[in-house]
Amino acid sequence: MKVINDLLGYNKKIVQDTDYFRYSLDSVLLANFCNVRKNTKMIDICSGNCPVPLILSDKVNNIIGVEIQKEAYDLGLESIKLNNLEDKIDLLNIDAKELTKKYDTDTFDLITCNPPYFKNNETSKKNSNDIKTIARHEITITLEDIMKLSRKLLKNNGSLVMVHRVERLSEIIELSKKYNLEIKRIQFIYPKIDHEANMLLFEAVKNGKPGIKIMPPVIVHDEKGNYKEEIKKIFKE
Repeated sequence: MKVINDLLGYNKKIVQDTDYFRYSLDSVLLANFCNVRKNTKMIDICSGNCPVPLILSDKVNNIIGVEIQKEAYDLGLESIKLNNLEDKIDLLNIDAKELTKKYDTDTFDLITCNPPYFKNNETSKKNSNDIKTIARHEITITLEDIMKLSRKLLKNNGSLVMVHRVERLSEIIELSKKYNLEIKRIQFIYPKIDHEANMLLFEAVKNGKPGIKIMPPVIVHDEKGNYKEEIKKIFKE
C-alpha cells in the first residue's frame, strides 16, 4: 500500500510502499556521513525511493539519483515532486552499470550508495517478493560493480561513500585497493552497546593517500530498545 510519511527531522515528505519500499536508518546514517558542499557534483546509486537525495538536497544544489526498479523509481519521483525539488534532484530509471555510457570519466565529486547487502548464490535465503529480493541481493549490481563504476566516474580525490554489512569488510578493502579507491574513514554501527557491530559506513577516495580514520562508533539503541540520543539528533527529534 502506498503511503506518504514524514522524512523525520528533515521537513520533507517521502512516498513509500508498505509492502516493499520504505527508507531505513541506514540511509539516514549514510546521508549524515557524507561531507558535502552546495556545489558538490554527486550521484546516488541504488536510490530506492530517494531518501538520500531528499536528505542531502538541503546541502547540495544538484543531485542525480539512479534506481533500476521502476516501482521504487516512481515512488522517488513522487517524493521529488511532492517536495518541489525537481530543480535539485534528477532521478534516472536505468541500470547503474550503464552510467559509464552516459557520463564521462572523472565527472563526480561524490558517489553515495546504499546497495544490496547480500551475495546472490544458490544458498542465499531470498524473499518471495522479487522487488525485495533485487533490493537486498546482488542480482542487478554487485559490490565490485560499484567499485569499478566509482573508479571510472569519480574525479581524482573524489569519494565513494557507502553503508554495508560488517561481514563484507574484508571484501570492501580488497576491492577498494583493486580499483584505486583508498579507504579514509570507517564508522561501525552497533544495534546496542553490548552487541557486535552489524553495519558500517565507509568513505573511499579515488587515488587517495593511505591512512584510515576509525570514527567513533554509532550505537543505535539503549538497553531498553529506545533510540540513543545521537540517533535522535540525526532524526532531529
